[in-house]
Amino acid sequence: MAGALLTTGCGVVPGGSADAGAPVTVMTWAPRGAADDADALSKSGVTAMASAYARWVDSEGGIDGRELKVVTCDEKDTTVGAEKCARQAVEQDVAAVVGSYSRHGRSFLAPLEAAGIPYIGGYGASDEEFSSFVSFPVNGGQSSLLAGNGKQLAAGCHRVALVRPDSIAGDAMAPLLDTSLAEARRGAATDVVAPESATSYDEQARQALAAADDDGCVTAVLDDRTQTFFDSFRRLEPEDGGVRISSVLGSVGQPLIDSTGGANSPFEGAYVTGWYPDSGDARWDPMREVLRAHAFGDNTIDPADTGVQTAWIAYTVLAQAVRALDGADATASRVMAVLNRGLSVDTGGLTPTLRWRYQDMLGSSAYPRIVNGEVTFQVVREGRLVAQKQGFVDVTETLSNARSAAGG
Repeated sequence: MAGALLTTGCGVVPGGSADAGAPVTVMTWAPRGAADDADALSKSGVTAMASAYARWVDSEGGIDGRELKVVTCDEKDTTVGAEKCARQAVEQDVAAVVGSYSRHGRSFLAPLEAAGIPYIGGYGASDEEFSSFVSFPVNGGQSSLLAGNGKQLAAGCHRVALVRPDSIAGDAMAPLLDTSLAEARRGAATDVVAPESATSYDEQARQALAAADDDGCVTAVLDDRTQTFFDSFRRLEPEDGGVRISSVLGSVGQPLIDSTGGANSPFEGAYVTGWYPDSGDARWDPMREVLRAHAFGDNTIDPADTGVQTAWIAYTVLAQAVRALDGADATASRVMAVLNRGLSVDTGGLTPTLRWRYQDMLGSSAYPRIVNGEVTFQVVREGRLVAQKQGFVDVTETLSNARSAAGG
């Protein structure tokens, strides 16, 4: 199956028949988490995915006949670590930083901008990824998830409580959710502010439960603390309570559902808004086949993890950008130029066709470089995230309306 991808013409095809040229050198970074620190953020599957992709590509003759060299870096989930990785990318003269995860866009984008190195398909964990001229995002970030979550909840929730972090990023969440609710003629969500590093959320759970009442919904977007909140929530919720829970991918995903009991997980029945098709969708089969053949049983790579999925899509973009160079060496300036000129990237249906011309971008002051404003609606059934609604839901207009309402 993996080898067959090279000849099908599908969007993920990396190979080609051109004569071998200079290797394509790129970098992928993510925090790997210290083994002795259970609370440390670890996205080691992201860099492992990049390495597996490179092994696959090279086993099939490279990208357009060129070897793919992937340099990985542990950005340690710190501003210093992120900047260090970016400076290493500059020193190694990489053609692009691809499929990476970092929450510290302000730290890593400045060195990349100074060197003119494109940042392709970052996870979307920092707002700067949607404004920097070197960034080529493949999803709409957390903003699109919040806008989509409001649409998903509006269809079946009479009242909504939003539990979100007490932070600058958290402050932007309620307007996005509320704009979607207003478009569906629903009232604004009750805004429940929660500390980012709490070990218990009993008080916030009480507030959310009271606001949702019996026919409402509680959505929590607290990243890795979302499970902690719902642990508190479930202890307080009456056994016959009719409150539905919800979140977005990144805060809740298949790995978390699996680790909390699968079909017996507290997330059973939850609504979840994502960027991509659910992990069981056949459009992920090429990625799964590559991982089976080239990840060598690396258990840090979970095909259901959104970071791993984003890295796969980002490398799909890279492969098509290199092929569009028509034999020229893949340098940062050339890769940047081909993307800016309007390369259309087919991701095999995992996203809409991606293109980064000026007219393709959202253009709002908050996130001008979003080119993919579509999300998916999922629900947890029998312990699996499955599609609640087929196809993508476009939230581009909601993103623009939310910014306008905020005066941006």
